[in-house]
Amino acid sequence: MTHGTGKVDNKMPLSAGEIGGYTLINRLGSGGMGVVYLARSDSGRHVAVKVVHTQYAQDEEFRTRFRQEVAAARRVSGAFTAPVVDADPDAELPWMATLYVPGRTLDDIVDEHGPLGGPRLRTLALGLVEALRDIHQAGVVHRDLKPSNVLMAEDGPRVIDFGISRAADNQALTVTGRLIGTPPFMSPEQFASPKDVTPASDVFSLGSLLVYAATGNRPFDGASPYMTGYQVVHEQPSLDGVPHPLRSVVERCLRKDPLARPQLAELQGLFRSLPDMAVPSSPPTLGGEGGSDATASTGRSRRGTRSRVPVLAALGAVVAVGAAAATTFLLEAGADRPAKTPATAAAPKLPAGWKPWQTSLTRGVKGDPLSIDVSSVDAGCVTDGSALYCAGTGFTVARLNPASGAIAWRYGANTQAAERPFGVQDGIVYTYEQPDEVNADQQVTAVDAATGKRVWTRDVDASYRVALFDGGVLTASDTEKAFIALDPATGKDLWRTPARSSAGTACAPLVLDTAPYGLCADANDPTVGPVDLLGLDPSDGTTRTLASLSRAATPLGAVAGQPLFVLPKNTSGYQTGDGRDEAYTSLVRVNPKTGRTTSVPLKGTPRGTPTVLDSTVYFVRPDGTVTAYDTTTGTRLWQRDTQVENLSPPIRSTSYNALYFTNRYGRLLALDHTTGTVRWTTTKLNDVGTSAENTDPSVVLVRDAIVGVAGEVAFSVSPERGEKG
Repeated sequence: MTHGTGKVDNKMPLSAGEIGGYTLINRLGSGGMGVVYLARSDSGRHVAVKVVHTQYAQDEEFRTRFRQEVAAARRVSGAFTAPVVDADPDAELPWMATLYVPGRTLDDIVDEHGPLGGPRLRTLALGLVEALRDIHQAGVVHRDLKPSNVLMAEDGPRVIDFGISRAADNQALTVTGRLIGTPPFMSPEQFASPKDVTPASDVFSLGSLLVYAATGNRPFDGASPYMTGYQVVHEQPSLDGVPHPLRSVVERCLRKDPLARPQLAELQGLFRSLPDMAVPSSPPTLGGEGGSDATASTGRSRRGTRSRVPVLAALGAVVAVGAAAATTFLLEAGADRPAKTPATAAAPKLPAGWKPWQTSLTRGVKGDPLSIDVSSVDAGCVTDGSALYCAGTGFTVARLNPASGAIAWRYGANTQAAERPFGVQDGIVYTYEQPDEVNADQQVTAVDAATGKRVWTRDVDASYRVALFDGGVLTASDTEKAFIALDPATGKDLWRTPARSSAGTACAPLVLDTAPYGLCADANDPTVGPVDLLGLDPSDGTTRTLASLSRAATPLGAVAGQPLFVLPKNTSGYQTGDGRDEAYTSLVRVNPKTGRTTSVPLKGTPRGTPTVLDSTVYFVRPDGTVTAYDTTTGTRLWQRDTQVENLSPPIRSTSYNALYFTNRYGRLLALDHTTGTVRWTTTKLNDVGTSAENTDPSVVLVRDAIVGVAGEVAFSVSPERGEKG
């Protein structure tokens, strides 16, 4: 979206007389993200008001990103940018107002009057460097620096449309076959890994823009956006006509490796020292849009034959940089960019007859089928490798065919609130039920996995979670101060053992790596003092104190059979907010044979929800940042800003050396397990129901098939580019 071009399009009618207290004067234009209006405040100041299109305004995921980027854009206020003066990302149609800059775009000026030279070119270069410096210092990468986003005001150039480009990028990633940016001015990494761009990407775009300003031609300009993208990634730029003092600088800006490009501070010094630069003696051809192209055979087109590409280029062409030298362009649906799987990866091992599928986990409740309370449904699935067992609304648990999503049976009826099954073992699915009676104990129910018939039901203390261990079902009773093991075949007691230790009698059951444990603290004040980790003999429940830990230690799982805990920075025992963005300082590993504890400091104090898989802990923040730490050394292995908010805990595919996540809207993400590189993402699901904001997403693997649950929907995709069929 552009603004402040100095050209008012009187043919474009206004859609409203006022937005956010600003009186609309005229409509300046529209772009992929919204409409831009020239407006006036009560004091008479002119602003450019950019109003988001309705289809984006209805997308809560877009709103979240737009809100974050408005906040970032407010911090950009340099002399060579058009600063944000007002915004309302929560309005029915979100909008943002920037200072109106009267002036023509660089695109218009070069188009009508030819390339720049002399002091004007040097002033442009220095102004753009200062603008990018201010933008980058605010924590924003522009991502779409191009001639139509540069206004040539009387007192110097202005860069516009910063601060919304990442919001548009996030939305583009939910639209099939779209990339953010304008191919002739994009960097190689924007094609190869659009979520991983750094400020160096803007330096590459600056180089392309200066070539255009100095010659009227683009350094990369194929016969189609498809070919232009290929040139950007693989070919050398065309620099014919660029004055030699400038040419050596832009050559460095246009290096393929982001780390090899100059920093802005160095560029400022280089541009200051440039002498006056002459305009090319042969002006560019200004033929019509369909004119002949004398250089078509070389794969480069002159300015007269280029096609103008909007900010959101609906190319359907995605560039993948693989391990080999070749670059592949794909026209693919459902994935933002192609997967980069190991060269030796075989065809995925999928359930027999598998095809991508999607199944609703909602069944109408009798008597009021249109009024179903889904706010307390914890939808999700577990698998035994051959079938899926999922919770939903209107039933307690259902068996799904992992190849088709077809429902074989449902257990329970008229249930408006359900929890995902907590396990499946030896042909029995274990789940929770809540009796209709007020204040009744929670029930654990065992269901035959083949038939959906109830095997047994047992009342349990609702204060504790129930978990499967190797040989039984572990629970506890607060009134009886006992750990209890239930027979998986009958639900009757296998054994009971006192729930107490030297630390106290406030005890909770715990299963780590199929082994039963207990945690006990002081019942009088469980928020202070140590907590004892007890080992429970699975055959008879005999307890043994293994270690004394900080009360704030949070169990994660087990690594090589050893219980693993993580220690938060806030050791008061209370979580901040919803606990999803806690900071952590160290890991604690306990040897179950000797009780010896090993503390492993975490370098860098990671934040997020921790999950341990094999020998790595992954911290997932609500904003989509994923950080991997080695559990042995505490070293940070990698960190990735995925820009996909509200992610589930990860699962790992050993076949593809990949991590898979889903978010609340059914958007899947695949990261390389070793490097954290984004391999692919998918578009969100069209409709995940009304519970998406209140339920946690989850993902499991059935062989190599990925099964996600978001809101009230279960769905399955292939590990190859997240294909949905």
